[in-house]
Amino acid sequence: MIRVPEVRLVGENIEPGVYKIAEALRLAEEQEVDLVEISPNAEPPVCKLMDYGKFLYQQKKRDKELKAKSTQIVIKEIRFGPQTDEHDYEFKKKNALKFLQDGAKLKAFVFFKGRSIIYKEQGQILLLRLAQELEEFGKVEAMPVLEGKRMIMYIAPKKKGK
Repeated sequence: MIRVPEVRLVGENIEPGVYKIAEALRLAEEQEVDLVEISPNAEPPVCKLMDYGKFLYQQKKRDKELKAKSTQIVIKEIRFGPQTDEHDYEFKKKNALKFLQDGAKLKAFVFFKGRSIIYKEQGQILLLRLAQELEEFGKVEAMPVLEGKRMIMYIAPKKKGK
């Protein structure tokens, strides 16, 4: 597919230099590898003798390893009302603790229905209490903020080694 009369050739087991395209293809055939154009804009274009199939395979393998090393961040939500009673609070706190220990981020929010928005302070106190009780398992990323009818707070899990 290379349409120039001369190329600069690089690769293993070859003397780097400028070769005619027919000579470069003959060398590639002798070594049972492919002639791959690396830098088409250079003068003359740079080509390399390499096993292109093997190169693609190694690149896919490398990409797969990088993908395996990256972690997905999971966000779990816990919803409270402004007048959540003690038993419900404890139950939801236990779930929040489990989420943080599993390595998920926690989005705790108080949902204000109708006129219950007048209890903003109660909602804030509830979220701050939750943050304080989960302090040894996670750290607060964002303090409680009122967004529309929700007061939202984010808690990220603490690293296991610390």
